[in-house]
Amino acid sequence: MVKVEMSELRRYLSAKKTQELCDELVELFKLFPNVKEHYAAKLNPASETEILKKYKKLVRNEFYPERGFPKMRYSIAKKAVSDFKRISKNPKNIADLMLVYVESGVDCTMEYGDIDEKFYYNMETMYDEAAAYISENNLRKEFWKRCKKIMEQPQGKVGWGFSEELSETYTKYFPPNEFQD
Repeated sequence: MVKVEMSELRRYLSAKKTQELCDELVELFKLFPNVKEHYAAKLNPASETEILKKYKKLVRNEFYPERGFPKMRYSIAKKAVSDFKRISKNPKNIADLMLVYVESGVDCTMEYGDIDEKFYYNMETMYDEAAAYISENNLRKEFWKRCKKIMEQPQGKVGWGFSEELSETYTKYFPPNEFQD
């Protein structure tokens, strides 16, 4: 694939008239669903709720589908989180989706039993990323209960050191006695 540098794109766009730029954006809007979602969220922030629902369903379906067995395609679930991060500017919604990823994985392992090391590594990594993101965006008070539930749910029920990793991450970002039920 030929790589186009940002400077090259800027030169191309700066040579365009206003109407031509509008036409370019409309074409991108028509061709790419992510561009459509980006502008939907930007122009009508209330629509982000519907967009978030779509991405939650994508993530949840990989680990805990309504019908059939989980496919556990980590690349699809991670891409959904990554795509939503580019669309949304709302840290609460981004944190929510990241936690849905881990909650879905925990539900999956609780339903189907121990899975494999790759599965737990992916869950632990996303949990750590979510907890770090929550902490960086000063959302700990809003999300600590969900993070705690994720950490507690598999304790004593799942192998691979999964519970210990979740506990370690939880304690790292949510110090003991900081929040009470």
